[in-house]
Order: sequence, then structure tokens, then C-alpha cells
Amino acid sequence: MKLYEISFSPTGGTKKAADFLAKGLSEEIVPVDLTDSQMDFSTVSLNSEDVALIAVPSYGGRVPETAVKRISGLKGNGAKAVRVCVYGNRAYEDTLAELEDTAKEAGFQVIAAVSAVAEHSIVRQIAAGRPDSQDEAQLAEFAGKIRAKLEKGDAKEPDIPGNRPYKKRGGSGMVPKPDKDCTSCGLCARKCPVQAIDLNNPKKVDEHACISCMRCISVCPQHARKVNGVMLAAVHAMLSKVCSGRKEGELFL
Repeated sequence: MKLYEISFSPTGGTKKAADFLAKGLSEEIVPVDLTDSQMDFSTVSLNSEDVALIAVPSYGGRVPETAVKRISGLKGNGAKAVRVCVYGNRAYEDTLAELEDTAKEAGFQVIAAVSAVAEHSIVRQIAAGRPDSQDEAQLAEFAGKIRAKLEKGDAKEPDIPGNRPYKKRGGSGMVPKPDKDCTSCGLCARKCPVQAIDLNNPKKVDEHACISCMRCISVCPQHARKVNGVMLAAVHAMLSKVCSGRKEGELFL
């Protein structure tokens, strides 16, 4: 069984969770990086014998718009799909529902869904280090159950939480900026999923294009990109009230 691991993971947490699931589902894995702004996703074409693991982070309870557009460009052609949403220990709200609709429109047959927790991409102290070894064990267990369903030929669509219409999108307004340590190496610009950073002048950021994914912060070798400290402290204070307890992953079959 060929497994396409299709993930939008700017800071790595979503990809880490997807990797744990993927290795329990198949030995033949084809990676598709939805953060690659240079890739033509319409060239990715599956068939009905393939399985897709489609993993996205939850941004304010929704699938990131960039991920929606890129998943919509894929050709599912009846391939079975496992939806995965990864969130920063707050809530994923309508993410799985939106991901289901997006996958179906791209021609996938949805047979399972998973929610998982990863370190918050903006406030890194929340769910720090997750997915951890406990998450890995749980995701391996989920993968075993999904694989058993696939091997039985069970194509039943799972019931998942979420609303239609989806909740209104909200923007974090957290746009990372370079500080004095920036060497203009350009790595952040090359890695930005939406090309919001000028390739010729990485200190220049298109605030309207930025999706606050924090990838530029995570890849900067000089640790020279940061968000506004006052705003970060305010978000930390707000999230700490609702993210104090450890939330666990869920499997929907």
C-alpha cells in the first residue's frame, strides 16, 4: 500500500505527528510538502489503490487558507484519505470538518480522522515538546486501528465534530520581524510558505501576505526574527487560561 503523506507543517509539529501515524500505516511513503510555495500541486495524482494522510495545523479552529488551496489542487481520484488536524492544546473546532470537505472536493474518499496536539506555534511554552513519547504511543495505536480498517476494505465515513458553516476566520496579527542579528541570509524568504518575505531584502515583510505561521522564526539560524513582545505576552496570558490541562489526541473511525 502506497501512502502519500501530505502535510502543511510550517514549524514541524504537524509533520512530526503525521510521521508517527504514517510509519504505522505503510512502509512505502511518498511525502508531499504543502508548505512548498514553488510546487505545482496539480501534478500530484493518486489512484483508488493509494491512501493519503492529509495533515494540517488548526489556525483559530480552521484549516489554513493556503493549505485549503493547495489540497484543492491535488487529484485524489478516489484514494482513501485519513484526515489529521494538529492543534496547540486549545481546540480544533471546525478544522476536521473543513478538511473533510476540502479532501472530498479534491476527489478523496475519507475513511478516518485524527486530532493530535503539538507545541503551540506562537506561544511555544504551551504543549512544549509535544507530540511527545506518550503521543507517539497513542498515534501508533491509532495507526494500527486505521490500518485494520483499510485491510478489511471498510470505507465507512466517520462522524467527526465541527460546524457548517465554519466559524469565521480570525487573524493573529502576529507578523515576525527581523532584529539587529539578521544577516539577510535569505533562508526565511526561501522557506516562507506564502512568499511574504522579500527574497532580495529579507528584512522586508508583506504584512498582508503573512499568515503568522512562524516558520521564519523556526528556520532562522541566527534566531533573528521575532514577534512583538507585548502582543506575545498578551496572547500567552490569554491562552494560559484555556490551555493549562493536557489534552489528548482523538481517533474517529
